[in-house]
Amino acid sequence: MVLGFYSFNKSPYSATWQGFTLEWYQKLFSEDRILSAVNNSLLIAFSAVTVSAVLGTFMAVGLARYNFPGKILYRGISYLPLLIPDIAIAVATLVCLAAFAIPLSIFTIVAAHIVFCLSYIGLVVSARLNNLDPHLEEAAVDLGATPIQAFFQVVLPQLIPGIISGCLLAFVLSLDDFLISSFTAGSGSSTLPIEIFSRIRAGVKPDINALSVMLISITATVASIAELIRASQDKQNNL
Repeated sequence: MVLGFYSFNKSPYSATWQGFTLEWYQKLFSEDRILSAVNNSLLIAFSAVTVSAVLGTFMAVGLARYNFPGKILYRGISYLPLLIPDIAIAVATLVCLAAFAIPLSIFTIVAAHIVFCLSYIGLVVSARLNNLDPHLEEAAVDLGATPIQAFFQVVLPQLIPGIISGCLLAFVLSLDDFLISSFTAGSGSSTLPIEIFSRIRAGVKPDINALSVMLISITATVASIAELIRASQDKQNNL
């Protein structure tokens, strides 16, 4: 609310109110650096979420339906990004990239974001998978479907709400990430949170307030949609 209030302040300083204006929002859309940062953030988020949605879904199904050597260890490792602080993931990723002499770029940010997006999507899909009736898949196999056909035609459609909810959650986390992005970003691959941080070092100005309000609004909208999908999913389960 404070950011929103001062983002419409005509004064270039946040100390006093001098009237209502949309100047700072108009200024944002005319700056190439801001537009480039927004484009990078959206590209990274969509790329990381797309890859994580596929891998996370198969990971959740594999952990729930199959037994294999080291399953318990793999389950623990796969959900470590949920527990480890972002700074530890950022440093570890940077060290790994340096060890293999991989140059930093927008692709390294995407790879780093896949690491934690995968865990969140896998967790949400696993929760959805636990609520499914296993007899439906068994019935499909008894009626002549192959295991692959049963998965894609019976199980996957029931997992779609969980996959979408997990993707929206991962998208918000990827869009808002600063620490991991700043450690793995190369030259010219600045994201929106990195751009905000670079600007506030010179002092908080109304255009920063406007930029922050836009970022908060986008993430709040996406998070609300994810929560509505989750609530609808829970309601259907209860029925």
